[in-house]
Amino acid sequence: MDIVKVSLDSFPGIRIGQTENKAGGTGITVLLCEDPEGMRAGLHIGGGGPAARETGILNPVATAQRIHAAVLGGGSAFGLDAAGGVMRYLEKKGFGVEVRDIHVPLVTQVDIFDLPVGDPRVRPDQEMGYAACQMAEAGKRGNFRSGNYGAGCGATVGKYAGGDHAMKGGIGSCVLRQGRLMVGAIVAVNAFGDIYNWKTGQKIAGARTDDGRLYGMEDMVSFLRKNEASRIQDAPAAETALNTTIGIVFTNASLSKAELCKMAAMAHDGFARSISPIHTSGDGDSIIALSVTRGGSHHFEVIDADCDTESTGEIPAGIDTVGTLAAWAVSEAILDGVQNAETAYGYPAMSDLHKTRIFPE
Repeated sequence: MDIVKVSLDSFPGIRIGQTENKAGGTGITVLLCEDPEGMRAGLHIGGGGPAARETGILNPVATAQRIHAAVLGGGSAFGLDAAGGVMRYLEKKGFGVEVRDIHVPLVTQVDIFDLPVGDPRVRPDQEMGYAACQMAEAGKRGNFRSGNYGAGCGATVGKYAGGDHAMKGGIGSCVLRQGRLMVGAIVAVNAFGDIYNWKTGQKIAGARTDDGRLYGMEDMVSFLRKNEASRIQDAPAAETALNTTIGIVFTNASLSKAELCKMAAMAHDGFARSISPIHTSGDGDSIIALSVTRGGSHHFEVIDADCDTESTGEIPAGIDTVGTLAAWAVSEAILDGVQNAETAYGYPAMSDLHKTRIFPE
């Protein structure tokens, strides 16, 4: 069966909204579950410095079996406050775990470090979280745009040589479909390392030399050694802790929490194909994995893009297939985010480097 790319709004059962503060250089991206019962979720953290909220409940041994929303944000630990606005929005809708006469929505959030990009005193807050939910309800896709939007507003890449040599990152998405199986990814690309086109191996964005060209692999390793020596000597290092690439992967296959943790781990292969170095001590690279199956049934309605009809039945896919497609979708989402980024806050975008012919045709 062929594997095809389909639109983000073709994936059933979710809504996506984004808000950003352009002056502050930060924002959030919210994925809401349309089912009040929520969706199963898992997590894998590959970096050394994550900023995260309500990730403990994604452990397979935790009592909670579902969450109601997943959030990608900026603002580092400060930005985790945005989840409170998402909770407030969902509580008003009657979503969440029932405790007597109230509902407690479960919202997991992971953040990038973007504080130095715009105004470091501006961070995602509860109002921004609430507003993103309102945007999500505006339509299936909400107001999702790739590049300098949502959690990608203040994203940058290629920081191992220092912030002055970095480039603009962004947020991107991809949904793959094989028959009735669907697997998607949304990634905020804020990498310490350089970005590669995973299909060609070509470096497309990252740390730049003083004359605007991209550093080579040997240069990158030399900077790593220099940064490590600075840490050992307790001297200020180049901006090695101002990073983290984060993502959400999602499928309509019915997976357990343990399988979703495996799916998230396999999805990190998409990071490794597209970013180098990755999973460093200065990164907080994290991926949330979701199984969106409307109430936990093994059956799920999918609109057939080819014949415009609905088909139902169990999605015949296991973790190996879903995890492999998740890694594929992650790599495509990284490419989408960086290709659609625009020059901002003094950081040049990939599109501008192409205009100056720094890259070979």
